[in-house]
Amino acid sequence: MCDREFLAMPGPKDLDPSSSPRALLGAELRHAREKAGLSQEELGGRLFVSGSFIGQLESGTRRMQPEYARLLDDALSTEDFFRRNCAASAKSRYPEHFAEAAEAEATATEIREYAPLLIPGLLQTAAYTRAVCRAYRPTAPNEAIEELVAARMDRARLLDDPTKPQLWVVLDEAALRRVTGGREVMAEALGHIVSLIRRNRIIVQVLPFDAGAHASLEGAIKLMDFEDAPPLVYFEGVGTGRLEDEPTVVRYQRHTYSLLSACSLSPKNSLALVEAMAQDYAHEEHS
Repeated sequence: MCDREFLAMPGPKDLDPSSSPRALLGAELRHAREKAGLSQEELGGRLFVSGSFIGQLESGTRRMQPEYARLLDDALSTEDFFRRNCAASAKSRYPEHFAEAAEAEATATEIREYAPLLIPGLLQTAAYTRAVCRAYRPTAPNEAIEELVAARMDRARLLDDPTKPQLWVVLDEAALRRVTGGREVMAEALGHIVSLIRRNRIIVQVLPFDAGAHASLEGAIKLMDFEDAPPLVYFEGVGTGRLEDEPTVVRYQRHTYSLLSACSLSPKNSLALVEAMAQDYAHEEHS
């Protein structure tokens, strides 16, 4: 993709203010900015952010944080409108470090993800998620774990739509061989992935161990594209995460993802491997 495509600013999106607090804030921000006679780039300059960041706030792709609400009120002379209303848009059932990424994910048209250690959240079963959450929080009450499981299963309902988002996942072989929750749980989890592939709902490639060193040894990648906002990349660590829209960063991560795909098994051979592993897990459990 050429630089011009990355740097092109999205046109304003017509939002339904009744759809969500974020939609309301986005519509009001666009109205206030246009009333002030400012472009997205000009307003971004006053907040020391990019014009594309302003576009993402207006389109509802990103949540408005309190520090930006204050700066927007000052820059647009809107008294304390954005300060008073950003709290409602910030409410989320997801962990704070992941909430903005989950909301962006819900509006994406295409998601490309490399998963080095775990099956990605959108592909997880409830039992697999429960095992992961319990490992993260070994002393948490069952009720807290079940809330996390329910939130993740709600995220996975994105795939109930037969066409969007387009989801393309590169799964490291380590994610398939790490027995998370027991062999029965793994058999179900891999069987679920097989089902999604056979329904032509997702594209999956497996990055095998014998691929050796590869371009993303240091961690996961999640790339998201949108109809009316610039692309984003999400970086995640233990209890932390951030979204990035800097064109050079996104371009580099796209290149990295292409290298990973080139090192991976074909979708056909990946399906055969995942299906065989699911059967092996099921057989071992019964034995």
